[in-house]
Amino acid sequence: MEVQSTLFDAVAAPEPAARGTSHDTAGGAALASLSATRRTHLSAGAWVDVRPNWFQAADDVFAALVSAVPWRAERRTMWDSVVDVPRLLHTYAAGDQLPHPALAAAREALSAHYLAELGEEFATAGCCNYRDGNDSVAWHGDTIGRGRTEDTVVAIVSFGNPRKLALRPRGGGRTIGFTMGHGDLLVMGGSCQRTWEHAVPKVAQAGQRVSVQFRPAGVF
Repeated sequence: MEVQSTLFDAVAAPEPAARGTSHDTAGGAALASLSATRRTHLSAGAWVDVRPNWFQAADDVFAALVSAVPWRAERRTMWDSVVDVPRLLHTYAAGDQLPHPALAAAREALSAHYLAELGEEFATAGCCNYRDGNDSVAWHGDTIGRGRTEDTVVAIVSFGNPRKLALRPRGGGRTIGFTMGHGDLLVMGGSCQRTWEHAVPKVAQAGQRVSVQFRPAGVF
């Protein structure tokens, strides 16, 4: 299984991400150090951090996510029709027990690492289950809550089959993307949610992939 996160459209050369605080930690044996995270600056104050192979217990976490998360299917109104959301969903609110202890350790490690930039801890964990290549996410930004007007940070961990996360500037511009593999971490920060959009495109063939999105309170 591919586990490297790969920039497939050229952007500015990445640099090591700034460590959040002296409490930056691997979060236990299940996680590698965040000190190897690499940052790519985009535009308008947006940035993306990538840490390949962050989860050292990715197989166990993936199995727990598939079997223990109370997945639900949703339907949404689009134009004058009601359509199926092309993926399964569940959100763990602040204080909810996560389906694997390594995920709780990951949230703590991310909170410590990004505290200086974010100014608060990660609170919620949204989960998406992409059953095959037909499941996807359309272009959007996490702007329902505070991300509409404030800089924020959204951290995504991917498990299972590799899939590309694509990004493009709002209003048009060159699309860039990262292939997220099994156990990889990608973090969108700064103005990214309101000045850029992201998507997980459909592909002809793909196995199952589950992503976990850690967000601060009030960011959706």
